Amino acid sequence: MATLQISSSLFISFLLTLCLFVIPSLSSDSDPLQDFCVGDLKASPSINGFPCKSAVSASDFFYSGLAGPLDTSNPNGVTIAPGNVLTFPGLNTLGLAMNNVELAPGGVNPPHLHPRATEAGIVVEGSVFVGFVTTNNTLFSKVMTAGEMFVIPRGLVHFQWNAGKDKARMITAFNSQLPGVVVLPNTLFGSKPEIPNTVLTKAFKTDDTTIANLKSKFVG
Repeated sequence: MATLQISSSLFISFLLTLCLFVIPSLSSDSDPLQDFCVGDLKASPSINGFPCKSAVSASDFFYSGLAGPLDTSNPNGVTIAPGNVLTFPGLNTLGLAMNNVELAPGGVNPPHLHPRATEAGIVVEGSVFVGFVTTNNTLFSKVMTAGEMFVIPRGLVHFQWNAGKDKARMITAFNSQLPGVVVLPNTLFGSKPEIPNTVLTKAFKTDDTTIANLKSKFVG
């Protein structure tokens, strides 16, 4: 009996130790098994990204797509230049992506979330109101100016608003080569096929006319 109890204790200890090694590996993209693997975007992606290109050159490791200024003349007053595996294949399997985010005065990066990554960012110029909401509906927010850094935990709803009178710019980074983005207004009112009005009227405690009006703004 004593031997059985000791064996059970050892087994439980083994499982706990295993969890300590396994759980962190699930917190971001898988670790690469080679120096690099420049993605072949013409091939179908696998679980850990795209297959590697057979011929690689120096240009695969340099990217100018984050350069500004960006055109922010759109309804939300925000434009994002992404640097992820789809625009910069050199990031393939490296677990990293970056964005250049520019906001016109009063511009808003609408409430959204990144299902596959934590976000860290720095305000490069301007004044930006940054906020995120926890799973218990607590809002953490601050008006940030140039040189200040913020972090958005993975999967939490967040937003940015240019609270100043001049154009604002941020550089954001993610611990995933393709963090993904779910923009809540577009998802709820512009999905294909549509979410039934009955669901949305009950969820938002409003009427069918209001929901139909909101949906009309996200057509196309």
